[in-house]
Amino acid sequence: MDSSSDKRLYQIALTMIAGVGDITARNILQAVGDEERIFKSGKKDLLHKTNLPAKIIEEILDPAILERAAEELEFVEKNSLKLYFISDKDYPGRLRECADAPVLFYFKGDTGFNAKKIISIVGTRKSTPYGNSFCDTFLQDISAIAPDTLIVSGLAYGIDIQAHRAALKHNLPTVGVLAHGLDIIYPSAHRQTAVEMVHHGGVLSEFRSKTEPDRFNFVRRNRIVAGICDAVIVVESDEKGGSLITAEIANSYCKDVFAVPGKMTDKYSRGCNKLIASHRADLFQSTGYFLQQMGWDEQSKKKKPRQQQLFVILSDDEQAIVDKLSAQDSLHIDLLARDLNLPAYRLFSLLLDMEMKGIIKNMPGNMYALA
Repeated sequence: MDSSSDKRLYQIALTMIAGVGDITARNILQAVGDEERIFKSGKKDLLHKTNLPAKIIEEILDPAILERAAEELEFVEKNSLKLYFISDKDYPGRLRECADAPVLFYFKGDTGFNAKKIISIVGTRKSTPYGNSFCDTFLQDISAIAPDTLIVSGLAYGIDIQAHRAALKHNLPTVGVLAHGLDIIYPSAHRQTAVEMVHHGGVLSEFRSKTEPDRFNFVRRNRIVAGICDAVIVVESDEKGGSLITAEIANSYCKDVFAVPGKMTDKYSRGCNKLIASHRADLFQSTGYFLQQMGWDEQSKKKKPRQQQLFVILSDDEQAIVDKLSAQDSLHIDLLARDLNLPAYRLFSLLLDMEMKGIIKNMPGNMYALA
C-alpha cells in the first residue's frame, strides 16, 4: 500500500514538527480540520487558518518531514504496533480530557484503554518490603473484587515493576508507560516482564523509535500515567521524586490521589505522609476504604439517590452551588468558583457550612459533590 494514502503517515508527521507540542498540534488540527490536510495545504492557507510562524509552516511543507514519518511508519508495521491518535474513537477517553495529552502514542499489547476502572500505581525506585507487600496484597484484593481493572505504571525499578508483576500474578491487565521508543526496553532487566505484559496488557510510549530514555522524558511520561486513570496511588516516596510529580499532575487533572502512609522515621514514607498532611492525597486506609471513596464497592453500587432533606432553607449562593452540583457527579472548587463567580474565601465558607449541614461532601482532590 502506498504510505501517502495512509492517515497514520500524517499523524506521525504531526508529532515531528519542531517547535510544535501537543497543545499546539491540537489547535492546528482544530483549525485545519484533518491531519492529512495539514500537510497538503498551501502556505497561504496555513498562514490564514493557523497564524503559525512562517518558520514552522515552512517545516510542515518540507517533504523531509513526511520521509521521516514514512520511516517510522515502516517501524510500526514491522513490529505490529498500534497507533492511538487523539481523534480516534478508541483513544483513551480519560486521557483525551487532559489539555496536554499526547496527540499520538504507540502501543504494543492486547488491551483497550477505556476499561471501567483504571488505577495508576507509582512510587520510589528503591522500594522496601513494606511497599512491595502493599502492591501484592492490594492487587490480590482488586483481582477478587474487580478483575477487569487495568493497572498502569512506568516499568521502572521499585514500586513500578512490583505493581506490574503483582498485576500479572493476580491476572489483572497491566500497561507500562515508557519514556523512550518501543525499539528498546529500559531497564533491560525488566524485558521479560514487558514481554509478559504484551500478552496481558501492554507497553505504550509517545516517543518514536530511537528515542533514548533521557531524564526529561520520564517527567513527560508522568502526565500519561496521571491522565489515563481514575485514581493514582503513591505507595512509597521520599520528599522529592517522580511519584510526587505524578501526584501533582493528577491533582491538576482532578483525578483521585491516594497515598499509603508510613512511619515518620521511614525515608520512603516521607513523601506519602507529606502528600496526606498537605491534603494533596487521601489517606489510603484499606482496600475497602479505597473502593468506597471511588464508589466502586457493592454498597455504593446499590445505594439509591437520597431525597434531599425537606424544608432546608438555602441562600441564593447555596442554591446556586446545589444547582451546579446537581448537573455534575462532582466539581473541583476552582471550577465552582469560576462558574459561580464567587471569591474563593466566600465559596470555601459556604462549602464548609453546607458540608456541616450534610448537603454536600468534600472528596479527594478538592472535589465537591451532593451528599
